[in-house]
Amino acid sequence: MNDPAVLADSEALAAVAREHGSLAKLCGKYRRFKELNDQIREAKEYIAGNDPELRELALAEEPELMAEREGIWEELLDMTIGGEDANRSRCIMEIHAGTGGDEASLFARDLYGMYRKYCESKNWKLETMSMSETEVGGFKEIVFGVDGEGCYRELQFESGGHRVQRVPKTETQGRIHTSAASVAVLAEPEEVEIDLKPEDYEIDRFCASGPGGQHVNKTSSAIRLTHKETGLVVSCQDERSQHKNLAKALRVLRSRLYDLKRGQEDSKRLQERKSKLGSGDRSDRIRTYNFPENRVTDHRIGLTLYKLDAILAGDLSPVVDALLEYERQELRTSFGTIE
Repeated sequence: MNDPAVLADSEALAAVAREHGSLAKLCGKYRRFKELNDQIREAKEYIAGNDPELRELALAEEPELMAEREGIWEELLDMTIGGEDANRSRCIMEIHAGTGGDEASLFARDLYGMYRKYCESKNWKLETMSMSETEVGGFKEIVFGVDGEGCYRELQFESGGHRVQRVPKTETQGRIHTSAASVAVLAEPEEVEIDLKPEDYEIDRFCASGPGGQHVNKTSSAIRLTHKETGLVVSCQDERSQHKNLAKALRVLRSRLYDLKRGQEDSKRLQERKSKLGSGDRSDRIRTYNFPENRVTDHRIGLTLYKLDAILAGDLSPVVDALLEYERQELRTSFGTIE
């Protein structure tokens, strides 16, 4: 943080300060964990030694030290769920309607409403980046940013195919239809992490439009960015200001580039965004929302809850908590027993 180049750039300094604050929490916990390991090792040596007074003190102290270490170990596991991006306080979410036509677009809107209400309950800030509405009031796609402590850690597991089973309002014979939407959750990098220069992308300006192509803005305020190297395309038309649309489009493009970069650096994350979004097909799913049974099933962990109405109203915590606990158990297994 004392680097003159960073000090001279207020945005870079703010970004480094945020990262420093996030890492400081993790480092502080880890240092204490190592201190406790040393103290427990020392206590065991006294217990095995020949000094009865020191042995008695160590026997009394050891359980307290081990209990504190176990507590910090659990906190460290929580803080590392999500890997390198575990403690990011900003992310970009994308919802795309899949198979199912109008009903799929309405389901995409329902998912957006669920996430919006959940973010409100967590006091996270939600900002719409771009949206494409349908004539029936649904979303072909919507992209939005979430800003708040722990948002990426909790929302990352929403990536994938979501399936809905219900009777559409237009269905006259009461038949249950199956539709799908896909969700991608991308960690949002700081500007200093993805150095995006004007010459790296092409910019097109056009008139914003609403459902069915109806113009809602006669000025060319909408922005389309095409990244020259990767071919990634981002459009943003939510704001009336061209400058604001450009700023939002750049944030989304940086997130997609960061996700692509991470995928290239780690073979396990190769083409991660594509796998997150899936094909949008009914069979490509991580979760099913069954309206007739008021049921939500997360197929990854075998979780079934009969409270679909509450979950769509923003009470997503039972699902999020179960997914975090599953990941916590996976991490605990991979790290093994604390010695």
